[in-house]
Amino acid sequence: MPSTIALEKEDHQRDAEFKKVMHGDSAKAAGGVAALLKKNTEAQQIAVDEYFKHFDNKTAEAETQADREARTKEYATLTRHYYNLATDIYEYGWGQCFHFCRYSPGESFYQAIARHEHYLAAQIGIKKDMKVLDVGCGVGGPAREIAKFTDAHITGLNNNDYQIDRATHYAVRDGLSGQLKFVKGDFMQMSFPDNSFDAVYAIEATVHAPKLEGVYSEIYRVLKPGGTFGVYEWLMTDNYDNDNVEHRDIRLAIEVGNGISNMVTISEGLAAMKNVGFELVHHEDLADRNDPMPWYWPIAGELRYMQSYLDFFTVVRMTHTARRILHGFAGILETVGLAPKGTKKTADALARGADGLVAGAKKKLFTPMYLMVGKKPLN
Repeated sequence: MPSTIALEKEDHQRDAEFKKVMHGDSAKAAGGVAALLKKNTEAQQIAVDEYFKHFDNKTAEAETQADREARTKEYATLTRHYYNLATDIYEYGWGQCFHFCRYSPGESFYQAIARHEHYLAAQIGIKKDMKVLDVGCGVGGPAREIAKFTDAHITGLNNNDYQIDRATHYAVRDGLSGQLKFVKGDFMQMSFPDNSFDAVYAIEATVHAPKLEGVYSEIYRVLKPGGTFGVYEWLMTDNYDNDNVEHRDIRLAIEVGNGISNMVTISEGLAAMKNVGFELVHHEDLADRNDPMPWYWPIAGELRYMQSYLDFFTVVRMTHTARRILHGFAGILETVGLAPKGTKKTADALARGADGLVAGAKKKLFTPMYLMVGKKPLN
């Protein structure tokens, strides 16, 4: 990759107008399928075309450095349209916290998700009344949980207008609007003044950056001296060999299924933290812990690890059989005009991404939870 990345020019008015056309008032829908069926078909097709132009007919065998650079050049547009397409499917299939976690015996799926968020907050040392930034906040699930857990004030930064609307809607619903606010912006070029926040966290979001050093440098800038930044980062492990076609195919599957322009290795992630000035307090691949069940079991549909009967309704949708049925049904709904065009294509890409995640995990090539905790020096 080039040593510097040209930033995309922001156009908040354009993005707001597109959101209004594509999503209408669906941000206030119940979520999932109910919101998905309210989309504007023509606008959705634009999002489909803009996103998949970077991946259609691109194979691991033929991938070039120029292909990756073309994706990073439009990193913000790529990610924004990915979430225009995928947010409702995420909420339907996974919930409102768009991340993975570790699991313990006797612990339900959503308990484990919350514990993963609590663990990061504890590692950072988030306390009552602290001013905290959530970088890449999704629909605000982790921000709501961490706000309740710590009594901190949290600002969520997000480049997708639809997700901001949903996050704001949920915060009001849960009576947390006094503790939470959600701001539009590109995390590679934040609008916040220097030294604005007592703490910063990112949960599986900065992987969307075209270059980790760029987003980490912005986080460093807006963090107060003495403050702490903690991140769960998606990284290829240092076992990854880009000259190995099988490895590249796994990485590309993860990227296309998850809106990623350029995923890098653990050593590159650590170097990025150090290069921008952070003092690394702790770093660890939590996926390497000797847990009784793997982090990827829900997306692999491995029902034998299920700890609660209630989890069945979440996890069964991830099995290959259920995916084939649901994606076929989505195709039928598209054909009869009840679902916007591109719904099945998006769902198929997410499924390919899930398969890539599982393959990457089983081959020790990928982790979604490389924990890095860094402190900004006082001087």
